[in-house]
Amino acid sequence: MTTPILVSLAALIAVAFAVLGASKIRAVPSMRARAAHVGFSVAAYQRIGVLEVAGAAGVLLGLAIPPLGALAATGLLLLMVGALGAHLRQHDGVAEMAPALVVIVLLVAYLWLAVGIT
Repeated sequence: MTTPILVSLAALIAVAFAVLGASKIRAVPSMRARAAHVGFSVAAYQRIGVLEVAGAAGVLLGLAIPPLGALAATGLLLLMVGALGAHLRQHDGVAEMAPALVVIVLLVAYLWLAVGIT
């Protein structure tokens, strides 16, 4: 069931991942620096960006096709768990991990509402 909260979460998640993914694909300087910081090549970071943009589209399409949205959100959640792992490997602090943690909370909330986990 689509609720205003689910629509809002989907929009927020989609905008966040579309913007960040596009920045990675375009290899803007700040994303090049982040890629280097966590030990990824620019090409690998661009592939992550493609996955993020695809996930953003999937979450939006999930409003009409719920299983697609759940699968897309699950894929994005796995990407964010990987991002946390990359930050931990670099011994980053909470400030560097905060964006991934916030997005994880948003994705879990989206999945909870979309799938109806009780």
